[in-house]
Amino acid sequence: MSALAKGLYALAGLGALGVGGFFTLGLVSQNGSAPGLVDGRLSSCPGSPNCVSSEDGTASEKSVKPLPLGAWDDVPQAVEGMGGTITANTSDYIAAEFKSSFFGFVDDVEFRKGEDFVHVRSASRVGHSDAGVNAARVKTLRKALSQ
Repeated sequence: MSALAKGLYALAGLGALGVGGFFTLGLVSQNGSAPGLVDGRLSSCPGSPNCVSSEDGTASEKSVKPLPLGAWDDVPQAVEGMGGTITANTSDYIAAEFKSSFFGFVDDVEFRKGEDFVHVRSASRVGHSDAGVNAARVKTLRKALSQ
């Protein structure tokens, strides 16, 4: 067998291993749920760059502006209109899941009704980077709620 053929087989094997790894992570992310409220606030973002939040104290690179308080009643409809699924809905907390179409990765989006604003947190359940998906989701949600 030529060196080129061996190299191609090695690359194909590594590609299959990578796809299998992403598929497995997607399955792992489907188990679990949103972190929920901690001491009356949305959970802090982890050290990885796959989370954004409007809660005070969030690092600037992960910080997004809260939503207007008047948007609260429209959040469930906006989330579902974007393809999300509401998993919890109380008088001051809403949780939703968004699932990617290819590997089935699940991201949690949570909302907390404050006195002046609706705080939002969007985070991937697994992995390190999200390629900006969570920040883009909050931006799209904000736009949907302003219409």
